[in-house]
Amino acid sequence: MGADGRPHLVPIAFALDGDTLYTAVDHKPKRTTRLRRLENVAANPSVSVLADHYDEGDWSALWWVRADGVARTVAPPEPLKARAVALLEARYEQYQRRPPSGPAIVVSISRWSGWRAADAGQG
Repeated sequence: MGADGRPHLVPIAFALDGDTLYTAVDHKPKRTTRLRRLENVAANPSVSVLADHYDEGDWSALWWVRADGVARTVAPPEPLKARAVALLEARYEQYQRRPPSGPAIVVSISRWSGWRAADAGQG
């Protein structure tokens, strides 16, 4: 959420380690190095991350999961920055070739919620 109290949504590549989520600023083109997502974390560290799956042909395969937590930004030489890069490299081949060099965002997840179509109507 931004300093103005409005949600700010950003698609991210991420990696999980238990109840900790890692993402990092990578080399893809950006309009500025002063990224709003980093400013938002500094102003209000409460965040939500949403992952979903949509299948046009099979709505029984739909699902989403939301992680709510507290985020902080880390940069070298902090060990969590190296941990973020290692986990992202393990998950994404693109990051093996060109690791993210910008700051990382580390989210300590305090609440998980979700839904999947396969469970809908049961119970």
